[in-house]
Amino acid sequence: MIRVLVVDDHAVVRSGLRRLLDAEPDIETVGEAPNADRAVFEAMEQRPDVVLMDVVMPGTGGIEGTPALLQAVPDAKVLMLSMQDDPRYVREAFDAGASGYVLKEAADTEVVAAIRAVAAGERYVHPALGARLVAAEADERRRADEDPLSDREREVLRLLALGHTNQEIARMLYISVRTAETHRAHIMQKLRLSSRAELVRYALSEGLLEG
Repeated sequence: MIRVLVVDDHAVVRSGLRRLLDAEPDIETVGEAPNADRAVFEAMEQRPDVVLMDVVMPGTGGIEGTPALLQAVPDAKVLMLSMQDDPRYVREAFDAGASGYVLKEAADTEVVAAIRAVAAGERYVHPALGARLVAAEADERRRADEDPLSDREREVLRLLALGHTNQEIARMLYISVRTAETHRAHIMQKLRLSSRAELVRYALSEGLLEG
């Protein structure tokens, strides 16, 4: 039996997922949580095999909260359930330790299949997202020689140049503060910059602040 913890800030979504999963002969919902912080305590108590985790929630989001959850319950697998269909979120989810990423728009059968896959130790990505992820990575490799920064790093660079703090950038991009700090460090290193003034000058020269 696959034991699942459902984490979503909407009670109606949690209820619907519980009904879906409990109808399966090999899956049972062992708990619910409205956010990633509460999910850690529920996971420690219920010891689920799979944590079905929403990406965007008030307070600590799913991606940001995954490392702490896996530290508390190392044997659990995290499957992200998200409305965000940007391949960058998929990469960040896997970097945080997730085992799978499925869209909320997916059919019920796909959500169930994804849970079974990650419970079996496999990685799962929504098929359409998987193809886009491969294409995006290939495009990034092609452009690496022309531009040392990734799309996400350029986005962070623009926000930094506009005066936003790491905390503000984390909220705007649905990433953790630590991830925002890491992006900033990589940007400064790749561009060999040593101050915010230099960073702003670079952003201006690249036209990142136009419009």
